[in-house]
Amino acid sequence: MTVTKARLIEAVQKGVYGVKPWEARRLVERVLEIIQDTLVRGEDVLISGFGKFEVREKRPRQGRNPQTGDRLLLRERRVVVFKTASTLRRQLNPPPPDPEKPWAVAPALRRQGR
Repeated sequence: MTVTKARLIEAVQKGVYGVKPWEARRLVERVLEIIQDTLVRGEDVLISGFGKFEVREKRPRQGRNPQTGDRLLLRERRVVVFKTASTLRRQLNPPPPDPEKPWAVAPALRRQGR
């Protein structure tokens, strides 16, 4: 399932006591605006424990139209890439259990209370 902006707004409203729906919408939209404006300026966005949005410059290069096979020149452009923080990576891919220590719990799972 994909989490949409509407779901983020709903989660903020439910997760923060006393926040009205319109306030949650404003908060989420403002955070997204800040991220977007920062990226447009060519700056990276680092969210500790989550990851880093990086702006990268792509040089012009030769391309090919897949339908016709014609060669064409792709112009230079900027793209945004996302690198996950090591904390999030460990949560996504916890280490396999150690057969020598069946009682041990992976550190990423221990922090989540599992």
